[in-house]
Amino acid sequence: MRVYLDNAATTPLDLEVFEAMKPFMLNDFGNPSSTHSHGRAVRAALEQARKKVAELLTCTPGEIIFTSGGTEADNAIIRSAVQTFGIRHAISSPIEHHAVTHTLESMEKFGLLEQHAVRLDARGHVDLAHLEELLIRYPNALVSLMHANNEIGNLLPLAEVGELCARHRAFFHSDTVQTMGHYRHDLQVQQVCGLAAAAHKFHGPKGVGFMYIRKDRKIGQFMYGGAQERNMRGGTENVYGIIGMAKALEIAYRDMAEHERHIKGLKARMMEQLCAQIPGIQFHGDSANLERSLYTVLNVSLPESDENDMLLFSLDLQGISASGGSACSSGATTGSHVLGALYPASKRGAVRFSFSKYNTAAEIDYAVEKLAEICRVPA
Repeated sequence: MRVYLDNAATTPLDLEVFEAMKPFMLNDFGNPSSTHSHGRAVRAALEQARKKVAELLTCTPGEIIFTSGGTEADNAIIRSAVQTFGIRHAISSPIEHHAVTHTLESMEKFGLLEQHAVRLDARGHVDLAHLEELLIRYPNALVSLMHANNEIGNLLPLAEVGELCARHRAFFHSDTVQTMGHYRHDLQVQQVCGLAAAAHKFHGPKGVGFMYIRKDRKIGQFMYGGAQERNMRGGTENVYGIIGMAKALEIAYRDMAEHERHIKGLKARMMEQLCAQIPGIQFHGDSANLERSLYTVLNVSLPESDENDMLLFSLDLQGISASGGSACSSGATTGSHVLGALYPASKRGAVRFSFSKYNTAAEIDYAVEKLAEICRVPA
């Protein structure tokens, strides 16, 4: 049996999405910046896709800027916000995605801003009281905190943090790559200045994403060339990718309640069976809490063993695809910076299982059975 449980890294493309993209791969090939009929037809479809994304997020089409994915969106929002608004202080956490942490580190290195780390509790949740202390000390700061951690799944109370940042005139940026398409985002309620999303995390194509920039906190141009994307991001748009992304988000919102129920059931099933079959099993962060964590992610903490270094390889031999942390660091020799920040002395094994609407109960049962075999201590 082949079992794919690495959906936090990327999800399979939905067939409906592929069908929506096909005409723009084969027939409607015009450049959307061209003024002739071929170009105008594609421009109309592209703007309809923008309108659909904005409608689902309850914002205006002008607040949606298409990008190559979440990493570009995170980089562009952070760098452009600092430059546009003359921001000198950034507040973030040590367990953000590297698209955020490395961007902030590079800017601090060149003296463009000063970083301040918000405290985390033992499970990795942001200490909101400390966040407010930092905001009082550094008003008008850039605050960059992700909605759901990509490794342990902890959820940030987005609306609450947004209100806190608004009170202290901070520019609040949130990486929503893991939650877009899995939770409803009402940007009339969530006081976010900028957010980042990537299509391939919700059954859309790879290589395309978007950023939301609130109209009263508009950042400056961040990619030079043509006047595409409201003169903010030069370069011909990835048309069929954008069409596919809008369709994928539409499907995600249409079927969200059903998919959440299904996936939560799979996650609960896996937790129950793991606890029954593997003595000493634990879960990293708050990923075992169905209400306080991303329902698509379960980060398993396994007892210390000489076999832990080979866990992912051993699972792969059994046909099971999982991750040891963020897939964006796959192949790296260092361990997870998230788990390192929360459990610096731990020698326990870590496997991140992440689920999608296409996974089945039989696949969960098989994955647990094989993991239990791998972890079983010989008599």
